Formats: sequence, structure tokens, C-alpha cells
Amino acid sequence: MAQIANIKVNELSENNSILITVNGIGSYENSLDDSENLYQDNNLFENVSAGIHQVYIRDKNGCGVAEQSVAILGIPRFFTPNNDGYNDYWTIKGINSTFNSKTVINIFNRYGKLIKNINPQSQGWDGTINGQPLPTDDYWFTVKLENGKQIKGHFSLKR
Repeated sequence: MAQIANIKVNELSENNSILITVNGIGSYENSLDDSENLYQDNNLFENVSAGIHQVYIRDKNGCGVAEQSVAILGIPRFFTPNNDGYNDYWTIKGINSTFNSKTVINIFNRYGKLIKNINPQSQGWDGTINGQPLPTDDYWFTVKLENGKQIKGHFSLKR
């Protein structure tokens, strides 16, 4: 049976990717988010969306399937809190109770005033402060991951 040796993730980019290395003697095929179908010989998955994914490695000789969850971080460049069900909240993708659950996310206005501290496991920020909608503008964020890595940047709130 295959044993996953290493999973290398390229995230926070225009082309997120997952590269899988397997230990074991055999001939293997790989699948992303589908344990039954869509296997490929290539161990590289490109253009992977941000979020939580499941990687499957299957022995071509029927000796079993190995699997592992993988998180791909993604930071939306904008959000539109208009209650249409699309992009109504701003948050970091690829975080859940297993991956980066203790991440600290802060949102600031253009003048550096702290607007919101987001629980990484919540829906995210709805574009309000004290229940009042904030205007269309660029907002800044800082993210401190559990591993100590820090990410800074900005996004747009569009109304």
C-alpha cells in the first residue's frame, strides 16, 4: 500500500498547486477530492482552489488507497456584502478546526484603525462595524498563522 511521504503546497498564488511524494514500491495514481474516479498518473495538481482538499493515492495493482487532507490558503481580493449569497463575507480560505484554527486575523481601515478581529473558523467579516455598513473602500489585513508566518495585504469591499 502507498504511504504518502510528503505533500508540498504552493498557495496564496495565481496557480495554487499540490505535489505529492509517495513512499513504497509499486505503481501509483493520484486523485484530488475524488476517491472513486478521476485518477491521474501525474503527482502534481495545478490550479487548485483555496480551501480544504483530500488527496488520494491508489496502488494500480489494487493494494489499497492512502489519503490525506490538505489545506490551501487563499485570500479573497474583494467581497460584496449585499446578501446575494456570493462573496458576502471576507475571510481566509483553507482554515478549519484542523488546519490553522488558531490563526489571528485583523482588519484595518486605510488609516490603520482596527476594524475587526475575525475568528478564523467563523463566516468572516460582513463589512460592518457596530452593526453599521462600512463604505466601499480598500481595507487592510494582517494574518498570523499558527506556525508564526505573517501575511499582510489588502482587499476591496464593494457595495
